[in-house]
Amino acid sequence: MSGVAVRPARPEDHPAISTLLNAAFGGAEEAELVDNLRGAGDVVLELVALAGDAIVGQILFSRLTVGDDFDAVALAPLAVLPANQRHGVGTALVRAAHDQLQASGESLSIVLGDTAYYGRFGYTHARAAGYDSTYQGEHLQALAFREAPISGALTYAPAFGAL
Repeated sequence: MSGVAVRPARPEDHPAISTLLNAAFGGAEEAELVDNLRGAGDVVLELVALAGDAIVGQILFSRLTVGDDFDAVALAPLAVLPANQRHGVGTALVRAAHDQLQASGESLSIVLGDTAYYGRFGYTHARAAGYDSTYQGEHLQALAFREAPISGALTYAPAFGAL
């Protein structure tokens, strides 16, 4: 999709992001998750994609811990307005986010999602197979930007407990 710009989310974007999440996921659960993550201070990175002045996509990474003390990030959610899906918006968001996460020194990202989609960005279940998680299974995937543990218990931000 040409003409899409990616930038950090701003507080004034929050209502539009909630509308986007409701449309993309067909309900309010993800919007509530995002509000709870923000309220708890657990957001590491949140970006939006814009077509002109309209927000058409959003990606959020929250703090996650491996074992007792290794900080990592959890990708959730990634959302694109239905009319803008399959036009590269999600790809632009993931790539921009990964660049920023690596530049800020993050080492490991975890996602629970479609293996074919997230596999395009280097996420694999093989990399996540050693983690102890209630989400353990083929859709739990990891991407290491640099050296990171290959096993240990994953502790998500408390907001995920409400899902």
